[in-house]
Amino acid sequence: MDRRSFFTRGAGKVAKAVTDHSAEQARKNASRWIRPPFALDELEFLLACTRCDACVQACSYDLVFPLSAKQGAKVAATPALDLLNKGCHLCEDWPCVNACETGALKLPEITAEKNELSEPDVYGDQYKERFVPKIARVFINKETCLPYMGPECGACRVCPVEGAMVWEMEKPEINQALCTGCALCREACIVDPKAVIVQSKYQTV
Repeated sequence: MDRRSFFTRGAGKVAKAVTDHSAEQARKNASRWIRPPFALDELEFLLACTRCDACVQACSYDLVFPLSAKQGAKVAATPALDLLNKGCHLCEDWPCVNACETGALKLPEITAEKNELSEPDVYGDQYKERFVPKIARVFINKETCLPYMGPECGACRVCPVEGAMVWEMEKPEINQALCTGCALCREACIVDPKAVIVQSKYQTV
């Protein structure tokens, strides 16, 4: 390897290390909010998003909102989901994603091979052969969930993804492998505070 190649290769490694560090910092920061479906990895998302509000306007459930400046200048006005108060309906035509012209929200190219990798069959008839992304992580708070304290409930049986929520002795459990994190179960929960916890997929469990 000549001198020029050595320094070029060294510079490439430094640039990659800097990029990887920036990406990790962006993901860590993003643990405080939840992006719309099919958002790129956080750093790529921030580079692609123009803060145009198209996805906000496209959501008929008023679930998508722009982050405030209090979250920092780098993310101000970028879209997030209000999953603490509402659930994502996993709209069949993904209007929020299709409204994005820059690709910050981008549907995957579905091929026979990718369909197999993304396991479309696990989502039941409604979502068969349709790739549904992981939006967030959802957990049951067993200390406040009614069935874990004795009374029957069943309010969270609204889960649209077959197998994502299972019932053991009339007590709800979430199958993390199938759950999309849509939070419709949280929206339906009747206790206060809610017995369903929603976290960013970037948040350390």
